Amino acid sequence: MSELAQGVIVCNPDGRVLLYNRRARALFAGSTGHDMAALGLGRSIYGLIDRHLIAYALEHINVRRQTDRHFVAVAADGRLLRVVVAPIPQAGAAAGDDADAQTEAASGFSGYMTMIEDMTATFDSESTRDRLLQDLTESSRGPVASLRAAAETLHDYTDMSAEENRRFLAVVRDEAEGLAARVEAAARQYASVLKARWPLEEMLGVDLLTAARRRIADRCALQVSFEEADPEVWIKVDGFSLLQAMTYLAARMQAEYGIKDLRLRLGREGEMAHIDLIWSGVFMSTETVMLWELDPMNVAGESSPLTVRDVVERTGGEIWFQRNRATRRAFFRFLLPAFKGLAAVSTEAAAALVDSRPEFYDFDLFKHEETSLALDDRLLAQLSYTVFDTETTGLEPSAGDEIIQIGAVRIVNRRLLRHEAFEQLVDPRRTLPKQSMKIHHISAEMLVGQPPIESVLPMFRAFVGDSVLVAHNAAFDMRFLELKQAAAGVRFDRPVLDTFLLSAVVFPNQESHRLEAIAERLGVSVLGRHTAMGDAIVTAEVFLKMLPLLADKGIRTLGQAREASEKTYHARIHY
Repeated sequence: MSELAQGVIVCNPDGRVLLYNRRARALFAGSTGHDMAALGLGRSIYGLIDRHLIAYALEHINVRRQTDRHFVAVAADGRLLRVVVAPIPQAGAAAGDDADAQTEAASGFSGYMTMIEDMTATFDSESTRDRLLQDLTESSRGPVASLRAAAETLHDYTDMSAEENRRFLAVVRDEAEGLAARVEAAARQYASVLKARWPLEEMLGVDLLTAARRRIADRCALQVSFEEADPEVWIKVDGFSLLQAMTYLAARMQAEYGIKDLRLRLGREGEMAHIDLIWSGVFMSTETVMLWELDPMNVAGESSPLTVRDVVERTGGEIWFQRNRATRRAFFRFLLPAFKGLAAVSTEAAAALVDSRPEFYDFDLFKHEETSLALDDRLLAQLSYTVFDTETTGLEPSAGDEIIQIGAVRIVNRRLLRHEAFEQLVDPRRTLPKQSMKIHHISAEMLVGQPPIESVLPMFRAFVGDSVLVAHNAAFDMRFLELKQAAAGVRFDRPVLDTFLLSAVVFPNQESHRLEAIAERLGVSVLGRHTAMGDAIVTAEVFLKMLPLLADKGIRTLGQAREASEKTYHARIHY
């Protein structure tokens, strides 16, 4: 799934994300300024796609006993997404079960999968085409009316003077030229739309040759054979348009020069691959070849405003015509960028690639959570957390100090998800004290051009979602957030756990509950200290180490952890 062109998101029945691939991550990146602001393990898909659309699709599948249902959704940033929803049956529901069993499986599915494509560009190109046709229709009405009127006048009044005749002929000529120019301009615009319509695809060159042999033989009734074809050559091309171009050239050679057979050749030289269309006995002039390259393609009833030159330029290649008078052979050569295919990747490189992939799945989330329980009654091990830290201009939020950096990571199902992270510098709109720079090493120059806190907090709140907040000495960080949340138009009303206070619960006889001291006590390596992201990661690892220790003390739910924290001496600290 990590290599699919479509975005894939798999959810449990509650809509919680338990798997997504790279394409899904890319589809939903950037709309809120951060990759993971909306999509993540354990998050609700309904933050991305309207709940009612998915519910209706699943209901339609159940009633109609279909395998999937598609619909179009609008993303938060206005893009159009085509979504296919398919339910995941309960274990044991086989394809051959009777109708009643299938209905029961569809209504009691264990989850569902969505496949998502961004169709905005396709929709825009179709809209452009419709607009071009409408504009051409509207702008042609006037000239056509003038041409008709001039033609009727010339036909009805045969005794008009030479001057009047010339005037009406001039009207006909000018209107015809203007109409032709408008049609040509519309055709060029439509061709430019088509150039970007088909994506480039990676494929074996021999596969393209096989398709070309079949297509040319069917469309042109030519005998087509392979002369030479390197089976190891991969190319990256617009396969459909390139097949059209090869068929078009073959058809013109047959129609205008009577060629009876054609041979195909595939090879590679350095970074370029070449596909040759070879024939014998008949040559054409270079001028003719140039006209063929620049004419819109039309063959066997299929027409396209694209030219052969357009297709070749779209792939980043070249085309030329070459003849050998001694052997009486000639060929068109398509010179195309070669691609290093999957078969050419070494085993070591492939292993490194696999090892470097972050984990985007957690199938334990298939299990139903006790969502009916109040949040305080939920087990700590079942909750999702956002562990965060801030760097600031100073230690007095109520006296004018400001946040200059926020860093956060997520914990889902007792797993630290390092790839689902939030990290953002903030413009404090005030001077940066030298004393604070010595601690966090963030300079004033680094903050120039960064967004203000009013812009950053809504993004961070979206990242937090419905998770529980965790921080070390959380009262300090939360005070900064509380002072700015009204101006930012958000509220940080999620429950908060403090590893500083939890340390006092787990280690009541220890004097120090500083983050470094707790990390050393629990065997957690401290890296990137006094950076927001570094401290957030250390805090997350410390928190995960604390969970079994809290359970040993009978503290298993969120409510119990909050109550125990509030009873500690350090809970009196306020900022």
